[in-house]
Amino acid sequence: MNTQTQYTIARPTGSKLKIAAGVAAVVIVIGAIAADTKVVAIGSQHDVREQGFQPDSFGAQEFPKVQADVEKRAVDAVTLATAVLADKKAAGEKYGVATSTGPVLPVSLNGAFGDRKANLNEFKVEGLPDGVVIRVQTGPAINGTELRDATGNIQFGQFTNQIEYQDAGSAINNEMKKATLRGLDPEKLTGKTATIVGVFKLINPKNWLITPVKVELK
Repeated sequence: MNTQTQYTIARPTGSKLKIAAGVAAVVIVIGAIAADTKVVAIGSQHDVREQGFQPDSFGAQEFPKVQADVEKRAVDAVTLATAVLADKKAAGEKYGVATSTGPVLPVSLNGAFGDRKANLNEFKVEGLPDGVVIRVQTGPAINGTELRDATGNIQFGQFTNQIEYQDAGSAINNEMKKATLRGLDPEKLTGKTATIVGVFKLINPKNWLITPVKVELK
């Protein structure tokens, strides 16, 4: 009687098939991710966009533009005050940049710092019409969006939302403090003469709150 040796071929079990299928799926996913991955160099234009809005970079980039524009268009304070009191609307249209809450006007002032209160100093200018009061933001806190709105070139539509738009204004204010107010001791300005270039929002013709872009002590 002949004994025939029988060989049995091992077949994968159900669990092994599932593992193999899972590994194949992972390989496919990794391949798809690799194909869709874009290499971005640090500091490149794509890198800046993918980081999202960077207020500090925006302020550093935009403040010099705002400063140059305001200096170029600034109107002598006495001339501007006379025009504003004579016809507020006409003066705003002629000299200012319109916003939803009133025009922002550029102005040049020669005079002396007066009393300080909170983050402001009064500023006395000879020859102003009676009743006009001028105060200058001297820090450390700088409030408002006048610098952001001063040129008309920075619009809400450039930003993702209202928060970014507000952050843009704050960033320009912060950059102004570095460039314009650094080195000034606001507690020791009273009585000192200066030339100031800045902007204010025309709401009350007799009450100006100046946000400076340039301060030169004499």
